[in-house]
Amino acid sequence: MKYDILIIGGGIVGLATALQIKKARPDLSVILLEKEDSLAKHQTGHNSGVIHSGIYYKPGSLKAKNCIRGYHMLLDFCKEQEVPYELCGKIIVATESKELPALENIYARGLENGLQGMKKLSQGELHEHEPHVNGISGIFVPQTGIIDYKQVCEAYAREFQKLGGEIRYKQKVKDVKSGKENIQTVLTTTDSFDTRLVVNCAGLYSDKVARLTSEKLNLKIIPFRGEYYELKKEKHHLVRNLIYPVPDPNFPFLGVHFTRMIGGGIEAGPNAVLAFSREGYTKSDINIPELWESLTWPGFIKVASKYWKTGMGEMYRSFSKAAFTKALQKLMPELEENDLVPGGAGVRAQACDRTGGLVDDFIILEEKEAINVCNAPSPAATSSLSIGLTVSELALKRFS
Repeated sequence: MKYDILIIGGGIVGLATALQIKKARPDLSVILLEKEDSLAKHQTGHNSGVIHSGIYYKPGSLKAKNCIRGYHMLLDFCKEQEVPYELCGKIIVATESKELPALENIYARGLENGLQGMKKLSQGELHEHEPHVNGISGIFVPQTGIIDYKQVCEAYAREFQKLGGEIRYKQKVKDVKSGKENIQTVLTTTDSFDTRLVVNCAGLYSDKVARLTSEKLNLKIIPFRGEYYELKKEKHHLVRNLIYPVPDPNFPFLGVHFTRMIGGGIEAGPNAVLAFSREGYTKSDINIPELWESLTWPGFIKVASKYWKTGMGEMYRSFSKAAFTKALQKLMPELEENDLVPGGAGVRAQACDRTGGLVDDFIILEEKEAINVCNAPSPAATSSLSIGLTVSELALKRFS
């Protein structure tokens, strides 16, 4: 069967894109292909469930624009569809004086990005929000919340299918071939699909899928695993809501933090270590060809040479619970090693360019026969409906 638009990837960005296209043009035939047997099996399904406010992101960037717009779109959607969420707010904590300039810069970015109700916190005011936290100054961000993004995905899929959209599972894409009259044939492990436009939202494999339609791609997805512990139930009282450190501005990760989850429980983490497989959720998950691709990518070699000390520290914490606990104690001195039990892990699809840049912003690339979403790290889940709208508008220009 021939489709107008074919979307690759059943994570939150792919589903949001499918929904936005179908809402705008219900007359178009749209199919979404997912290689697993259900939705949101990878980045989305391993997400810690934070609704991000947009406070960190450079004003004017795709991240900032889509996070702010997507935040409001997500909340409106969840209200309509009765998907539970909670806007509990979070604090960002400076634990030493050298972090104060970066904290001030974060506050200024929040103002530039239009956040209202933020509050600078003194040491005493920090303890009013989180009595057990260690810090000298902080920011309270009321817009931050918690949610289950799997439930969001299920709601996106349900609405997409109500509008006539189609979802097919166990369809791993192997190739895309150009045919006559601008028709592309997408070949999977079991089937083939003809389409006028391919939209790539393949997450951890977005670069590989993009190379099926583009010869110019100058980046590679490097997988970084984030490992979590959870607080024992009797220690849940140590954390009321969400507690974040001041992040390293040179590293695209937020550092270990504490997150109260919508379904109960407190997560602590993550670290950030190179995953030995694009879907490597444990230390023993090793895919030799994928690991070799990461290690030999010129950009990653430059990243490793620049951040090797940071990387070794993250790896040490991966194997040492005591070291992981020590990192958490910077924010929560009362925490002890036996207060922590192993939690889950996720893998972040981090785009790295050939020159060694860890790409921070979203990347959406247009080709003659395809649109490739090649970098959509956090806050992509919060931003999903906005990213989906952006991609939808690019796609529908071709059908006007």
